[in-house]
Amino acid sequence: MSTPPPLASGPEGPYHLRPLLDTVLDALHTGGRARGGPLPAGGPGAVTAAVRDAVGDVLPDQGDPDALRTLVHAFAEGAADPAHPLCAAHLHCPPLAVAAAADLAASALNPSLDSWDQAPAASALEALVTRALAHEAGHTDSVVTSGGTESNQLALLLAREALGGTVRLVHGAGAHHSLPRAAWLLGLPDPVEIPAPTGTLDPAALDDALTRLPGPHLVAATAGTTDAGLIDPLPEIAARCATHGARLHVDAAYGGPLLFSDLHRPGLTGLEAAHTITLDLHKLGWQPVPAGLLTVRDAQDLTVLRHRADYLNADDDTEAGFPDLLGRSLRTTRRPDVLKLAVTLRTLGRAGLGALVDRVCAHAQEFARLVQDDPRLELHDRPVISTVLFRPAHATDTDVAALRRHLLTTGRAVLGRARADGRLWLKATLLNPAARPEDLAGLLTLVHQAHAEGPR
Repeated sequence: MSTPPPLASGPEGPYHLRPLLDTVLDALHTGGRARGGPLPAGGPGAVTAAVRDAVGDVLPDQGDPDALRTLVHAFAEGAADPAHPLCAAHLHCPPLAVAAAADLAASALNPSLDSWDQAPAASALEALVTRALAHEAGHTDSVVTSGGTESNQLALLLAREALGGTVRLVHGAGAHHSLPRAAWLLGLPDPVEIPAPTGTLDPAALDDALTRLPGPHLVAATAGTTDAGLIDPLPEIAARCATHGARLHVDAAYGGPLLFSDLHRPGLTGLEAAHTITLDLHKLGWQPVPAGLLTVRDAQDLTVLRHRADYLNADDDTEAGFPDLLGRSLRTTRRPDVLKLAVTLRTLGRAGLGALVDRVCAHAQEFARLVQDDPRLELHDRPVISTVLFRPAHATDTDVAALRRHLLTTGRAVLGRARADGRLWLKATLLNPAARPEDLAGLLTLVHQAHAEGPR
């Protein structure tokens, strides 16, 4: 019988991993150099063909000992690199090296957070970190999720269980798409969308809707809209909810880490009044995906997640003091995503994380100033967090869309798109704390070049 392939954990695991890490790091380096920019050139067809050539037979009869090098190189060459200063389209952050290193340890040990005997240290660490992050937001507890979508779905589920199946979601026009989708998924009444004439939820219109519509209501506010990074007027919204007896959820997937910054934390005043809060540290927290949380003001809200499977959380085991992990998520098997969070929080501290937040917000202000000072460009508005909407002056929506696709296809820059005030804008989401002033100016130079080259 042939010797089985080496394992990542166990007494010899680190020794087996070390040469493989050298292979991976070398392939990441050569693949990134071959790409040469923030995105592979050629568009979807060219990337698909390159990956197909690298993979060859997906499941050959005989294995290829060089597959790790080949595929990681192809993966890196065909990647969108969020650490490249010209990759600024989405809420897609460059992960910190220390967080990625911690994630390697989590992958090697492979704890599964569905029972204590699969994840003894991981379950203890998760309990400590989730409560600490909840306290940072003025809440009592939180649970780890796969990101904002799962957190928002879970927030609606908790509201349904607290208020009944007739609870109606009321949200602003700029709310994340996962909120009305969660209402559909959970069989709730059709949501009500509140106008957002300035990009944020209008408290007066909210008050009118809560007065007019039969309850119970779940109001979803946003702290960091996806399109423009705007923050709803949280104190006014919380006051309207209190007046009408409505439950409040705040989707702070983007803006939540402003809590770490002494300078920007006041922008989240009123956040603690929410019953539930969505946080995402794989956005403005520099974590590898996934790194989501849902915090709760009242820890009793989480009791509705309790579930029994005798082989995982038998009553007598729970009574004997073994933690019940099934009640911490709707998922069964879960990665120990808390390790990278814990390592980052301890390594950087509040001051270090706050400095990163301050840096990217300052980058956005500087980028907006460059746009505003350029008569060839139009700025939508000054940034609230780190998102800037802009477009070439006198361009049509068709021009803007074609310009963005041209930059993507050539691999020169990655910009997003957003619709505001009835027009299409280019979106720069600046999450790279290592970006330099010349990078910001260079991004605008590429926009001018692409615009001059015309539609493609």
